[in-house]
Amino acid sequence: MTDYCVNMHAQPNGDHEVHTLACEHLPAPHNRLYLGNFASCGPAVKEAKKTYPQSNGCYWCARPCNTG
Repeated sequence: MTDYCVNMHAQPNGDHEVHTLACEHLPAPHNRLYLGNFASCGPAVKEAKKTYPQSNGCYWCARPCNTG
């Protein structure tokens, strides 16, 4: 199980990136929303989409959920 958060600030394309708390590209603490503890990035992205419908996995730490 891994802790995940979402960046509250969208990327230029509108995506809010979902990260593990161990990611090298983690947003600053005041720019992230904790999502919870999940077995994989899929449920974490699903949780993020409840707040930010255009959410996507981080290329570096949640690559299976990154759509490009």
